[in-house]
Amino acid sequence: MKTWNDYKEHVKTVDPVIAKDMEETEEIAAIVTAMVEQRNALGLSQRDLAAMCGIPQSSVARIESCKTTPNLGTLLNIFQHLGLTLTVSPARPMA
Repeated sequence: MKTWNDYKEHVKTVDPVIAKDMEETEEIAAIVTAMVEQRNALGLSQRDLAAMCGIPQSSVARIESCKTTPNLGTLLNIFQHLGLTLTVSPARPMA
């Protein structure tokens, strides 16, 4: 195995439970990354975003560091204030 992606693909083929966990983690990371990138693009600090959303700055920090997963209401609140939308689409067929 030459790369991290090669290793991930190998693990996913060996253990379906770990594959599911890895995919879920990658999806959460993608959502958090979009949130952080948009906050930074808007020139907002965590404190600014928290004040706009009516939540503690520490909550924003925990979400951004993936120490906690926000509930859907909190996520939608944050996305609204960042000008982001959450899109739901059909899952790709399982192999």
